[in-house]
Amino acid sequence: MKLSTCLVSFILPSLAVCKSLSFFGGHQAVLDSSDELKIPGDNPLEHCQKPTNDILAIEKVDLDPNPPRAGQTLTIKATGTFTEDVEEGAKVHLQVKYGLIRLINQEADLCEQIKSVGLECPLKKGQTNFTKDVEMPQPIPPGKYHVLADVYTKDKNNITCLEATVTFGD
Repeated sequence: MKLSTCLVSFILPSLAVCKSLSFFGGHQAVLDSSDELKIPGDNPLEHCQKPTNDILAIEKVDLDPNPPRAGQTLTIKATGTFTEDVEEGAKVHLQVKYGLIRLINQEADLCEQIKSVGLECPLKKGQTNFTKDVEMPQPIPPGKYHVLADVYTKDKNNITCLEATVTFGD
């Protein structure tokens, strides 16, 4: 599978952590978000703030199935445009909360993270597409989860900031 350089660097770290913590699947209700911040497509993602100066303009993200289901394969398809190259030294700050409990709060090297899906830095300027299959785990603890992925260059310029809030039932 040939992957291009669109959202893997931003979505994948969040989804990989969610996968390992069993966040997707089961009975899920997506909380409503404002249309201005919502990422187009069939997904629960939204921008953290207006993406006016973001290096990545996200055009669409689709999840299949949406909502993701425990024990099934989740297919992620995304399209976006980088306004400039993303070089070595870029970082992703990942935060995952279960209700009020912070499960994860870490910074990771973006270029190291994208190697797991066959990409490498620099991520080149221009339009890109991304498709990735993720095997979802079976057990999903019920409750509300909030995932935040803030991605920025080595000079602290904003590449993108994404968040999603989902609620899982029994």
